[in-house]
Amino acid sequence: MDVVAALDFGGTKIALATATPTGEILEQARIDTEPEGGAERALRRAMEAAHGLLARADGRCLAVGAVCPGIPRADRVLLAPNVPGWGDLAFEREVRAALGVERVAVRNDVKAAAEAEVRWGALRGADPAVFVSLGTGVAAAIAAGGRVLDGAHGASGELAYVLRGADDELAFADGHAPLEERAGGRFIGERASHVAGRPLTGAEAFASDDPRVAALVDATLDELAAQVANLAILVDPERIAVGGGVMGSSERVLDALGRRLARAVPFPPELVAARFVHDGALHGALALALDLVAAPQRERHSGASSA
Repeated sequence: MDVVAALDFGGTKIALATATPTGEILEQARIDTEPEGGAERALRRAMEAAHGLLARADGRCLAVGAVCPGIPRADRVLLAPNVPGWGDLAFEREVRAALGVERVAVRNDVKAAAEAEVRWGALRGADPAVFVSLGTGVAAAIAAGGRVLDGAHGASGELAYVLRGADDELAFADGHAPLEERAGGRFIGERASHVAGRPLTGAEAFASDDPRVAALVDATLDELAAQVANLAILVDPERIAVGGGVMGSSERVLDALGRRLARAVPFPPELVAARFVHDGALHGALALALDLVAAPQRERHSGASSA
């Protein structure tokens, strides 16, 4: 059976899947990123896992879609701080060489997740629309006319770098991402650990019944909600879908965002959970691979029509 492969490289986990050329997922796998081991090791472990999936599929791999944080370029990845050395990878070239597949497409993970939501999920038919990803990092993607906007440099929607206020002295030029360092899942865990006096992950902070930790989480959600409301005021979207690891506490997150949107936005958008709450980027990678398979078919049909 001919197959396609989808790869999602995240700050904490790497998700992989094989699928038929019509998009039916055959098998999925997940491994920890282990960022402390560096980018090359993470990539090598992912390629080993991908080889295992493809071997079990027992057919030709027609195309690969691969996504990661940051902005993949030909020889490096920009704005990729979560895994040491990731910015130095020629991501597309490395994946192509490791898997021996010629047709490989790469994209930012949040924009890919937004593509999946526009194509198959919670943002289908909404125009314009916004996808907000709240996980290890904080980011958004804007869709208009059925297309996810990349921006002039591929950096549209990089909420991690938003200034929290005029008092923010450390910003992108200083090697900082102000909003992410306040509201990203890993940073919520670090701040909650300090308050509680014991190690906590971001998920544990959301589940904690310690009133000090609960107050910290609520204040962080209020701050995130203000930034999402500002984005809604700028874009005037019909719908906002929220995904990512923080949505393990979806009711709490959506309640905080919804209250702020209702008060601050002149025309509040519909607010929903993403269809692919925790694996949107993997489905976005699948969309990339399917588009590569479909492109030659479209070209053949176009040529036949012209003839």
